[in-house]
Order: sequence, then structure tokens, then C-alpha cells
Amino acid sequence: MHRYLRSVAAALAVLSCGVNVCGAQTYPSRPVRVLLPAAAGGALDALSRIVAPKISESWGQPLIVENRPGAGGNIAFDLVAKAAPDGHTHLFVSQSFAVNLHLKPAVPYDPVRDFASVMLLGTTDGVLLVPPSSPVKTVKEFIAMARSQPGRIAYSSTGNGTSGHMNMSLFINLTGIDIVHVPYKDVGLAQNDLMAGRVQAYIAPMPAFLQFIRSGRMRALGVTSGRRNPALPDVPTIAEAGVPGYESVTWYGWYTQAKTPKDRIQRMNRELARALQDPEVQKRYAALSVDIVASTPEHHAKYLREEVAKWGKVVAAMKVRSE
Repeated sequence: MHRYLRSVAAALAVLSCGVNVCGAQTYPSRPVRVLLPAAAGGALDALSRIVAPKISESWGQPLIVENRPGAGGNIAFDLVAKAAPDGHTHLFVSQSFAVNLHLKPAVPYDPVRDFASVMLLGTTDGVLLVPPSSPVKTVKEFIAMARSQPGRIAYSSTGNGTSGHMNMSLFINLTGIDIVHVPYKDVGLAQNDLMAGRVQAYIAPMPAFLQFIRSGRMRALGVTSGRRNPALPDVPTIAEAGVPGYESVTWYGWYTQAKTPKDRIQRMNRELARALQDPEVQKRYAALSVDIVASTPEHHAKYLREEVAKWGKVVAAMKVRSE
């Protein structure tokens, strides 16, 4: 179900041709970049490339998606934080953006101070996966296997502070198991090693992994949210499968440099909202099991502050380390 937090039509009707709004009509004046702290092939890559052509068509200027993985996302974060505040450089991220400063206190940016929130595009579930060769068929069986081999079971993620890392940290905290984190720089390598059985588990964002689950190349044991996912109706939630109190979602947020003029932030928000109203975009997001939110900049700024505070408490309580 799509949950639009504002009406684009109503917003356009209210806007008058003041100085800021009229100035926005000349924006963008050249190609716009959106940087992703992830390699090609993952959820961020897929979701950004679905909306990019719609925005490029509307603007008459290309919206260029650039993959800038590495350093737990900090390469992309730092580039956008230091970019010219003219609305031509953006950032598309998941909740690792709200986690990394707690894992590495010396990071050269602050997610609230150095960035302007543009939109919370949507949310999706994570899913606990094991290789098809794994002997375990349920969450309880996975927990039993891990308890019988402390420190010998490995799980993958695409880096420290990413949703895969944090969702499994929460799982470890609630179950008391002892398993080893293996962070990958590339989602493709993480996928391949899981399918081959070189790692034994992964709590992965659903969009990039549905095809592997449906084809039988990965086995889904449980979803991370508080209700079963319509894309995998036969897969229980992790909570109902044996870990009471477990619940988490992955979110996808759009940002730009903090000092970017508000009229340009509002225009980018309107363009994203238009793209997300397109039936083709909605169909493709639904196929990836992403629930569209399409928030205002103000709502997303508040959401980010809450996420930074929440994950700070989680990292401290779990003593999560940046390996």
C-alpha cells in the first residue's frame, strides 16, 4: 500500500511565483548527480535507476546515478557533504547513514548538520537468508546450529553499519548466539558467497534478493518486520518464528548538501514525488517489495534525527564494533 505524506497537486496549487520559486525554474542548469554509497546491483542502485529516467525526462537534464562504494559509505557521504550547495549533487542512502557516526566517531560529517533531507522514498523488509545447501529450514534450527558451533558460523553484509550488519546485530543480541561478521564491499560477492555456502547467513534487504529466493538459489527463513510480507507470504516474521521482540525495516532516503536553497530542495522533492506517482514506477517498486512513502523534507528530517538517536542506543547497548 502506498502512503503518500503529501499531495503534489495541492502543493503546486499553493505555491506562488515568489522570488525563490521563480528562481527554482532555472534549476537544474546542468546534469544532476546522485551518489550511492554502494556498488551496482543492490537495492539502492535498482531503486534510484527506476526513478532517474522519469526525473531526467521532466527536467530536460540528466539525473546521473553514480556508485561510490567504500569505507562503509563514508566516501559518498563526504563527497556530498563537501559539494557545492547548488542542488546539483545528491545522496541516496539507507539507514547506514544514521549508524556510521556511532561506529566511527571520527567520521568527517554529521548526517543532521551537513545534509538537507529531501525525501524518505520508501521502506522495505529485510529477510534472513541461508544457502540452499544449508541443513536448516527454520529460524529456530538456525539458532540451534549457531549455538552448537559458537564462533564458527559466518554471516555476510555489504559493510559495517549497513542494514544487514545492524539487523543481524539485533538478532544476535536477542538470541545470544555467537557468529562472525564478514563484511563485503560488493553486493554481488556477498550474494555469490552466500549461494555457494562460503558464508552461512545474511539478513538482506528484500529488493535485491527476491529473484534469488524465488529461483531457489537462497532459502528465506524469516522477514524482519512485524508482519508477513506480501511478496513472501509463506515466510514467517523472525519474531513469530522464534525471536520475540525482533522487528526492523530498511529505509531509503534522499539528501543534498545542507546549505542548498530551500526552493531547490522543494523542487527535487516535487520531482521525486511525481516520479513515485508514475504507475510504471509504482509497479516496479511493488515488484521489489518496497512500500512507497514519498515524505516531505520536514518529515524526513525529523525521521533522520530519530533514527540517529535510535541506532546510537542500539550500537552502545550491543557494543557493535566497526571491524
